[in-house]
Parts: sequence; structure tokens; C-alpha cells
Amino acid sequence: MKKQKLYMENKNKKYLHMKSFYKFGYVLILLILVNCKVQNPNGKLFDVPPILLSSQFSFTEGPASNKEGNVYFTDQPNDKIYFWDWKANQIELFLSKTGRANGTYFDKNDNLITCSDDNGEVWRVSKSKSIEALVKGFEDKRLNGPNDLWIDKYGGIYFTDPLYKRDYWKNFKVEIPEKNLYYRNKKGVITKLDTFVQPNGIIGSQKLKKLYVSDIDAGKTYVYDILGEGKLSEKKLFCEMGSDGMTLDNQGNLYLTGKGITIFNNKGEKINHIPIDENWTSNVTFGGENNSTLFITASHSVYALKMNVSGIK
Repeated sequence: MKKQKLYMENKNKKYLHMKSFYKFGYVLILLILVNCKVQNPNGKLFDVPPILLSSQFSFTEGPASNKEGNVYFTDQPNDKIYFWDWKANQIELFLSKTGRANGTYFDKNDNLITCSDDNGEVWRVSKSKSIEALVKGFEDKRLNGPNDLWIDKYGGIYFTDPLYKRDYWKNFKVEIPEKNLYYRNKKGVITKLDTFVQPNGIIGSQKLKKLYVSDIDAGKTYVYDILGEGKLSEKKLFCEMGSDGMTLDNQGNLYLTGKGITIFNNKGEKINHIPIDENWTSNVTFGGENNSTLFITASHSVYALKMNVSGIK
């Protein structure tokens, strides 16, 4: 009886051990499968080169996608905004006399918010093309020329204000010698957040709670933690590269522009480069079907690149 009892005890221990082993293995497989879902199917961000959509412009900038995935972009020298209808694969004119719009972004109501630097303003352009100036200056002084922006979940607007003197500006004089990052809250109150050599591209993510800002003349890009409505941590150096425009994908990779597109992972490590056969690549965003097409503005042209990732929400 003692032998039989001991045998049964050992058998039960072995059973429990094997049960724990298979349970652990099952959990491990689940973790691997979940991880695979967020990775690229072939380990690559993209498989083919960018496709040229059009070269009919003077200088393209400021791409932003609306809720349907259509991408709006600016031709600043000609003072126009166009959009790419991805379903029809056509480019159409949206607006003339844009206040010389540069960077753009869509708010939660699908209004196009533009950095319109003709008079140093930020505009809201509705679907019906009605226009309202949301920002006209700071502390009763003319801004240098709002360049790029990002809108947070509160409806607040982070925007950069470098100084690029334009030939079309009339009677311009510098009223704010600093080149700053600003925040306009939903009530219209504007706060200066930080100062740079020449701030330019900007992008953020509520999911990641991060805000990235390029200091293009310093050759650096910085990152902030988003702490609340218009509240940021101290800036930290993200990488030793500046950028004209930028975007993020759903893996947390940051796309910087200039000579083509350079991609960094969330640790600030360079992981890829997309060459563009133009003198300058100004900006980039995600749009199209499933928000998985990289739309690129570069000098006289615009390009599309099908990706194995999508833009971050």
C-alpha cells in the first residue's frame, strides 16, 4: 500500500508539473502570436519604391490626411491647397488664397488647420472652405511665421514659429526675436513653451504621450513627454538630425525629412532610409486605405509609398 501510495503521489506531482509546463508553453505561444500581430509580416517597413503621383507644383509642403484618408497638401509659392483622393488616385484643387499655408493638420471635426505665414497666422478652414484666423499673434506682436503644427486630444494646437523671410511678405519687421514653440488651448489662450535655434517639424501622439520637435538649424530633434493640456516635460535629445516635417507610425518609428526620408525607432536609432529623387523632401504623413500609405511632399512633386505599417492614431 505504501508503494502504491508513493507511486500515486509521484504520478500526481508529475501530472501537476506537466500541467504547469504546458500552461507556461501556452502562455508563451500566446505572447509570441500577439507580438507577431504588431510586427511587419516580412520584417520590412516597405517592399517597393515610392510612386510619383504628380510634378506639377512649385514647392509642396504640409500634408495631412482627413478622416477618409484623403491627403491635403500645400503649394506655398502658388498659395494653393490640393488634395489627393486615394480611391480615385486623383489630385484636385481644394483652395486658393490660403494665407500662404505651409504645415497643416486636421482637427477632430475634420476642419483643416493651417500655418498660414503670410501675416503670421494659424487658420481654420472648414469643409465648406469658410476661414477663421485662430492665431493672429502673441502678446500683441506679430509671429515670425507659423510653420508646422500638431493638435492634441484636448483640441489644443502645438505650433512652431521659426523665421523664414518670404519675398511675398509686405512691411514685415521682426517683433519676436526668439524662435519658439507655442501652445494654443481650445479657449484661444496662447502660451510660449520653449525656444530653439530654428524650430520646424512637429508631430505628437496621445497614445505614446510624446511630442517631437525638430530644431532644423541645430541639426537635432527633441522629444517631450506630454504631461497634460499644454504641459510638457523638459525636452530630451532624440537624435542628431533636424527635419522639415515628420510623422509617426504605429510601431513608434519617427520619420524625418530633408534628403529623402530617414526613419528612427523609438530609441532614436536610425533603422531605414527612403531615397527621393528630388532636391529636398519637405514633409510626410500617412493616409490612404487603412492609413497605410506614406504620402511624401518633395520640391515640385508628391509621392505615395505603400507601407507594411500604418500611421499612429
